[in-house]
Amino acid sequence: MFRHGIRRCGSLARAATSSTMLLSARTTFPATQSAAASLTRPAAPLKSLVCLTRFYSSQAAVAEESAPESVAAGELSSFQELEAIGVHGNLLSAIIKDMRYDTMTPVQSKTITPALKGTDIVAQAKTGTGKTLAFLLPLLQRMIEEDPTLATRRASRNARSDDIRGIVLSPTRELAEQIATEARRLCSRTGLVVQSAVGGTQKSAMLRQTRRQGCHLLVATPGRLNDLLQDPSSGIDAPNLAALVLDEADRMLDVGFEKELNSIQGYLPKDKVRQTILVSATIPDNVIQLARQIVRPHDFEFVQTIPEHETLTHDRIPQHVVPVSSWANVFPSLFELVDREVAAAKQDPTLPPFKAIVYFNTTSMVELAGEIGFQRRQSGQLRIPTFAIQSQLSQFQRTKAADMFRNSKTGILFSSDVTARGMDFPNVTHVIQVDAPRERESYIHRLGRTGRQNKSGEGWLFVPPMSANSARKLLRGLPLKPNKTLESAEIDINSVEELPTYHEETKNLIQAIPRRTMAAAYMSLFGGQLSDREDLVDDLNDWAVKGWGWSEPPAVSSGWAKNQGLLKSGLNIQDGHGDRMHRDDRRDDRRGDRGDRRGDRRSGGRFERRGPPDPFAEMGQRARRDAPLPRSRGGRRGGGFESSW
Repeated sequence: MFRHGIRRCGSLARAATSSTMLLSARTTFPATQSAAASLTRPAAPLKSLVCLTRFYSSQAAVAEESAPESVAAGELSSFQELEAIGVHGNLLSAIIKDMRYDTMTPVQSKTITPALKGTDIVAQAKTGTGKTLAFLLPLLQRMIEEDPTLATRRASRNARSDDIRGIVLSPTRELAEQIATEARRLCSRTGLVVQSAVGGTQKSAMLRQTRRQGCHLLVATPGRLNDLLQDPSSGIDAPNLAALVLDEADRMLDVGFEKELNSIQGYLPKDKVRQTILVSATIPDNVIQLARQIVRPHDFEFVQTIPEHETLTHDRIPQHVVPVSSWANVFPSLFELVDREVAAAKQDPTLPPFKAIVYFNTTSMVELAGEIGFQRRQSGQLRIPTFAIQSQLSQFQRTKAADMFRNSKTGILFSSDVTARGMDFPNVTHVIQVDAPRERESYIHRLGRTGRQNKSGEGWLFVPPMSANSARKLLRGLPLKPNKTLESAEIDINSVEELPTYHEETKNLIQAIPRRTMAAAYMSLFGGQLSDREDLVDDLNDWAVKGWGWSEPPAVSSGWAKNQGLLKSGLNIQDGHGDRMHRDDRRDDRRGDRGDRRGDRRSGGRFERRGPPDPFAEMGQRARRDAPLPRSRGGRRGGGFESSW
C-alpha cells in the first residue's frame, strides 16, 4: 500500500505547478536569515509526496483526522492517547498493562507524535529520559503498518532471518542488549521477533538462533552488523526494511564507526522508502554530516528535547571532590567512604540502599579494584556485593555483571567507561570517579548514571596530586565542592610508623592479588598523565613499596621507560621484565565496541560536507544555540570551582 501511495503521489506531483518549497524541517526551523533561502529548491511537486510519506497507511491518516484536537496538535501526556492516532492496541497494552507506563516523559511526548507520522527524525536527547521507548514505539508501529500480520503472535512462526523489517544500531554491546530487552517487552503481545547481534559473542551461535527463530527487529552494534551483511552465507538481509534507528549517534562516531556506517548503508535497499530516526545527546559537525547522508532532507524534523533553561543532571546532583595526597590513599579512602555510606543507609530508613558505580580510567585499574573488592568481601569486611565491567572481559561476563548489578538493591560496580553512556542501572545512589577523567564529557556522562528519573544521588571525585591541575581546567564551571571528611585521604604513609586502619587493610588484601595484576595497574596509570610524570613515578613507587608491601616497585623495560620519556626517572628498569605494557586501557574503554580502529574523517569520506548550506546545517546551529551550558553557582556560564582544592 505504501509503495502504491508513493507512485500515486508521483503522478500528483507531476501535475502540480511549482510554487513554494515544502520542507518538514521548515516547520521546525523557521528561516530567518538569507542563508536559509539558499536551502530551497523547486520543490512544490514534493508537497503531495511529503503528505503521503508521512501517512504510510490510510488507517493512520484517518486516525489523525479523527484524533482529538489536543492529540492532533502533539500535546500528548499519556500513552493511552496514542490509541486515537492509530497506534496498535497490542503495543499499547504491552506499555500500559505489562510495563505499567502511563504518563509520557517529555522526550517521549515530543518525539513519538512526529515519528508516528513517518517523517525522519533527528532527536537531541540525553540518556535516562525514556528515549529508548520514544524511538522503539514508532519503529514497531511502522513495521506493523506496512505488514499488519506482524501484530498477531502467529507471525513469529513465519519470521525469517532474510526479511528483517527494523534495525536499531547502538555503539556499545551493553546498550544494544539493553535496547533489545526493552524491545522484547514491547513486542510481547505481537508476533514481532527481536534478535541482538553484538561483538564479543559467538557469531555462529547468533546466526543459528536467528535462522531458527527468524528476526523482524535486529538490535546490533555497527561492527557486528556490517560483518553479518558482508557475509553472503550469514542469511541476514533486510529487503523490506521499514525503519532504521541510530542511537547515541555522537558516541558511535566518537569510537570510530564511520566506515562501518557507510558500508551498512550500501547493503540497505535502495528502492524502498524507509524511516530513519537518529538520536544523539549532542549535535556536532560529524553528526550533522551523518544525518545528511541517511536522513531525507525534504522530510525530516529536528526534535530538541533539551530545554535551554533545563537544570542538567550535573548541575543538580551534589558533587564532592576529594584531593588525596597520594595514590596510596585512593583505595583506603574509597573503603572509608563506602563503609560510612552503607552504615548511614542502614541507620536511616528514609535513605535508599547504598548502590554505587566506581569509575577508573584504565581497564587494569578496574581489574585491580574488582580483585580488591572481591578479597574484601571474602574477608567479611564488606557485606555488599561487588561487580566489575571492563573491555577485556568477554561479552558474557560483561552482560552477567551488568544484569546482576542492575537487579541488586545494593552493591558496587567497578567499571571503565563502557558503562558511562546509555546504560540504565536503577537506583544508583553514588557515582565515584577515581582520577581526573580523560574528557569533560566522560565526567558528565558517568555522573549521569545517578540521579536518573529525578531521583536523588551524589557524585564523588578522588583526585591524586599529579592530576589536580588538569582536573581544575577540565571541570571548570561544574559545582564541585571540596570534601575533607575522609581521614584516609590526607595520610602521608611516609611519615607514620604504623599504617592507619584502612591503609593496613588494603595492604593485607593486596597480598592475595597476583603480582602481574598489580604491575599492570601500576604501568597503566602513566598512560593518561601528561605532566608531573617524574612525581608520579615517585608517588607510585611509594605506593608499591609501602602500600603494597613489595620490596621494590614493579620492573619495567628500558624500552618501555624510553617510550614514556622516563629513562632518567626513578623507575625500576630491568630489561627482560615488563617488555610489553599491559594494553592501553584508554583505547579500549573510550572506543566502545571497536578496539583501536578509527574511521577516516578526511576528505573523500562519505561524510565530507559538500555543496551549499542545507537544513542540516540549520539544525546544527539550532542545537548549538539551544544547548544549555553548565553554570557556576553564581549563575554565570563558565567560571571555576566554588572554592580551591
